Amino acid sequence: MHSTPFTTPTRMACALALAGAACSALAQGEAPKYGGTLNFASSSAGVTTLSWDLADWQATLQTRDTGQFYEQLFAVDLSKAKSRGGKYPFTISGWQPSDAVRGELAESWSWPTPLTLEVKLRQGVKFPAKKSVMDERELVAEDIVYNFNRMNTSPKRTQGYYDHVDKVEAKDRHTVVFHFNKYIADWDYRFGNGFFSGIVPKEVVAAGAGNWKNVNGTGPFMLTNVAQGNSLTFSKNPVYWDKLTIGGKSYQLPFVDRVVHRVIKDDSTQQSALRTGKIDILSSIPWEAARELKKSTPQLQWNRWLTTAAPRVALRVDAKPFNDVRVRRALNMAVNKQEIVDKFYGGEAALFTFPMHPEYVGYHKPLNEQPASVQELFKYDPAKARKLLAEAGYPNGFAFKMQICSCNVESMELMPLVAAYLEGVGVKMEITPMEYGAHLSAMTSHTNAAGYLTAIPDVNPTTSLRINFGKDQVYNAPMMNDPKFDARVAEANGERDEAKRQQMLRELTTQVLDQAPAIWMPAPYRYTAWWPWVKNYGGEMFVGAGRFAPIHAQLWIDQELKKKMGF
Repeated sequence: MHSTPFTTPTRMACALALAGAACSALAQGEAPKYGGTLNFASSSAGVTTLSWDLADWQATLQTRDTGQFYEQLFAVDLSKAKSRGGKYPFTISGWQPSDAVRGELAESWSWPTPLTLEVKLRQGVKFPAKKSVMDERELVAEDIVYNFNRMNTSPKRTQGYYDHVDKVEAKDRHTVVFHFNKYIADWDYRFGNGFFSGIVPKEVVAAGAGNWKNVNGTGPFMLTNVAQGNSLTFSKNPVYWDKLTIGGKSYQLPFVDRVVHRVIKDDSTQQSALRTGKIDILSSIPWEAARELKKSTPQLQWNRWLTTAAPRVALRVDAKPFNDVRVRRALNMAVNKQEIVDKFYGGEAALFTFPMHPEYVGYHKPLNEQPASVQELFKYDPAKARKLLAEAGYPNGFAFKMQICSCNVESMELMPLVAAYLEGVGVKMEITPMEYGAHLSAMTSHTNAAGYLTAIPDVNPTTSLRINFGKDQVYNAPMMNDPKFDARVAEANGERDEAKRQQMLRELTTQVLDQAPAIWMPAPYRYTAWWPWVKNYGGEMFVGAGRFAPIHAQLWIDQELKKKMGF
């Protein structure tokens, strides 16, 4: 249970704060109201879930939608959100601060030995009855063991994902023991609050876990309808276990009767749906659209957040000309990145030390604190770029192919600008648009061209360096192969002392930035907007990898205010 320090505001105070998040924060002191439907569109509003079976390992497609009903061992303590007086925005998908982790299905956990993790489950957590699938029953330790073994033996699993675990067993009905063969710092992410951590009952698997009509979990909502390409409807779980304390009184969750996830592929249609009140929350809005919406719909409330998915042109370091670090550094210096921030993004972007996002408290070292050799990669210096190219044997420049996904309109507009900067130092970047499947396949099969535009986000501090720059890793578009670097990353992930681990990863980030395996680009800001009738909400997006169900469970709809506002 969680409590909040806010007291009941007057309606007038809230009305004065309609344009900002203050109203949402103040609203937490109000007595919550049950009922109604929450309509929202997420940051992946145009993507349709391909399979409902977690063992198909489809990452965000699963946690975004299946996370409404498949719970995990861990989540975050939402009382530590900025909108509730805390210090975290909870807008990062794949990582949560160690001091904000909360047990979800886990009531407590401990380390009896350095390589033994013991997790005690909450008692009384139930799977609801599902017609033709299962009877109502309690979650038990065997469910955790079953899920671990099923995910670990799936033919589609990520290789090596659970190699640190020898065995998982049920000590008793509500205690699970994980036997490690080595410690890794992101153990909780791998099977606790990551993209593949949802707990699926064996009855659902027996009925067919890939079919949405069979899915069933312990979460706050139950999937009750799928209108392919249009919407997903989730209804309140009548036996959900969690409660929320407000003003000293405990309330059963969730507050809303239904959650409808609108699948809206066109940005302008999403924004129109928000403006006309057809959706209550739109989680990801480009800065230009946000400016227009603030003018046309001043009642909306806002939260700005820096995306983790900064675009960057990966440069293959395993072949000429990019096997020469001078060439890679030259291309970085040839691009006026600050001008891109100011003019292309209208100031709504930032340069940061990828993959350590500024929200990674303790792991992120700001650009202005980096060595001069790193800082110069983010500064426009075409004269030095030409000098480095000449030193590397390319006084007249060269041409290279850069593959880009035609699915990303913003990047399709940005890359010709980057190409023009490069031409200023004699380098011709040939932009090759590809449809989504072919573009992704080029990287995952390691057949991508010398240049490859990627926006694969940083996942979490202990994982991002490995998956983006480790040998043979799927997302390693630059084809980096540095055994010493890989060993050091593994060593950092095995360090139990978080302060030491943070220092190691900060140093490794500096090292990879300095090697310039990509043209580092600015990350744009995005906006989340919601109507004032959405209460107990401050723009929070995730409680774990792609999951937002506990956030939706704690908010409510003020139907009276909605009606007064003409909707």
